[in-house]
Amino acid sequence: MKILIADDDPQILRALRITLGARGYEIVTADDGAAALNAAIAHHPDLVMLDLGMPNIDGIGVITALRGWSQVPILVVSGRSGAADKVDALDAGADDYVTKPFSIDELLARIRALTRRVVAPDDEPVVSFGDITVNLAAKQVTRVVANGATGEGATVNGASGQQTEAVRLTPTEWLILEELLRNPGRLVTREALLTRVWGPNHTGDSGYLRLYLAQLRKKLETDPSRPRYLLTEAGMGYRFTPDA
Repeated sequence: MKILIADDDPQILRALRITLGARGYEIVTADDGAAALNAAIAHHPDLVMLDLGMPNIDGIGVITALRGWSQVPILVVSGRSGAADKVDALDAGADDYVTKPFSIDELLARIRALTRRVVAPDDEPVVSFGDITVNLAAKQVTRVVANGATGEGATVNGASGQQTEAVRLTPTEWLILEELLRNPGRLVTREALLTRVWGPNHTGDSGYLRLYLAQLRKKLETDPSRPRYLLTEAGMGYRFTPDA
């Protein structure tokens, strides 16, 4: 079982890596909120443990962003013991809360309780539009290519006989694309996207979205200057419009 541990205290990270690793868990670590989100996308952990007071994106922002595209169990391990902090974390989408300092036996019990609830994501959708197919469970994007194409990594689908190639997305592009694909035909506001990806303290950074949407269109649209699927709603946000 793979656990992502996010904390800006290197001693905590080292201690938990050694302690949990000795009990058979595979450990991935991150020392700030942005790194935690990137690690979650890259490694697909079975459980996320995180502190609230992290730099770049705080713990609440990480929880909010994760809940935009994942139901992975989230265990907050924080020195903040106030009721308001616990309520904020649980309301944001955390599953459990442990206060530092903690006993390792209690922590292991919480981990076992949370991971018993894990269900395999066999109902994750596969979304197709134009010549693009997005597998949300496998975090993969492929494009149908013309017969005879010899692009690097091109493969042939045995069922359809079509030749496809992988489309590489950055972690941030993944977060934005997934949020749009999970809301087909619906407006997703700029504020909602910014909160999901960068946290609640970045709702005014709309320039980021314009940059990343432009990159997504270059990778996924036939004519990026005249997008068919990833549309801008002026002054409001963005919309994914699937094929009829």
